[in-house]
Amino acid sequence: MQSEGVAGRTSDAREPRDARRRGGSPALDSVSLAIIEQLQEDGRRPYAAIGKAVGLSEAAVRQRVQKLLDQGMMQIVAVTDPLTVGFRRQAMVGITVEGALDPVAEALTAMSEVEYVVLTAGSFDLLVEIVCEDDDHLLEVISDRIRALPGVRSTESFVYLKLKKQTYMWGTR
Repeated sequence: MQSEGVAGRTSDAREPRDARRRGGSPALDSVSLAIIEQLQEDGRRPYAAIGKAVGLSEAAVRQRVQKLLDQGMMQIVAVTDPLTVGFRRQAMVGITVEGALDPVAEALTAMSEVEYVVLTAGSFDLLVEIVCEDDDHLLEVISDRIRALPGVRSTESFVYLKLKKQTYMWGTR
C-alpha cells in the first residue's frame, strides 16, 4: 500500500503489501490506527477533523475508513445502555460442549439475544453474553434454546445485577 502523503511520516511507517499481524489479519499502519482511535473517541467525528488530526485529506480519510469497514477490521455503531431501551436482563453464560465447538458457536451467533460468543480455554468451552427483556425471556433463551442445542452439555449463568462499566475505548495498542 502506498503512502497517501502523510506529513512527517517516514517510509518505515508504511504498511508493507503483505504485512500480517498475528492471526493472519493485515497489519495496520500508524495512520490507520490513529483514524481508528479518533473514531473510538467519537464515531460521528467528521472526516475533515480526523484528517486534520492524522495529517490526511478528508477524501483520504474517507477512503481509509471505507477500506477498514469493507475489510471487517472495524464497525461504526451506536452503543446503548440496554436498560434504557427496554432490555432489563443481561447475563454471561458459560457453556460446556461435547464434541466440536464450531457448530454450537455458529448456532449461538444466529440468536438475536446473543451479543457475543467467545471460544475459551478453562472451565467453559464458550462464553456468551445475552441481552433479554426480562427474566422470563432469559429463562426461555437459556433453557429452551441454548440447552437444546446438540452438543451442549451444561451451562452456568452469571446474571448481571448492575452494569458499572462498558467501554470500547481500548484504542489500537
